[in-house]
Amino acid sequence: MLPRLIIPICLAALVFTGCETPYKKLDEKREAARKNASKDPTFQAFVGRLRTAVARKDREMLQSLMAPGFGYRWDSAPPGDNVFTFWDMNNLWPELNTLVQQEMVPLEDFMVAPPEFAADPQGFAGYRVGLKQVMGSWRFIYFVPPPPAEHMVPPAGPQ
Repeated sequence: MLPRLIIPICLAALVFTGCETPYKKLDEKREAARKNASKDPTFQAFVGRLRTAVARKDREMLQSLMAPGFGYRWDSAPPGDNVFTFWDMNNLWPELNTLVQQEMVPLEDFMVAPPEFAADPQGFAGYRVGLKQVMGSWRFIYFVPPPPAEHMVPPAGPQ
């Protein structure tokens, strides 16, 4: 009697473990959408505010869009330096404006511009912008030049 009961239970277990649940597909779609947020209305709204703030050089608005610890240089900032004085002193506002107008594309957990940077992160030799969702809100994470040689990771070669 026991073998007759075990066989149907095992068969039922096999049938149900092989079933796809709609939750798995939904989770996969959400993960893919999270990685490429270009069509997300909240991301589009954030980028619109960022573009407007950069074009107007609206420091208060930009400050509200930036993440704490915003990255703008590879070395330690001298005393009294901040991101806006750095951009003013180095005339980086036009470069930043050009970059934020470009298409943002996914790179790991970030949305970045220009798209060429996402295509070749190690070899790209220009300024780059990174945006990321932090605690449910989009934030302007960095606007930096290419890293100096001491920060570069050498490409893996044949071994």
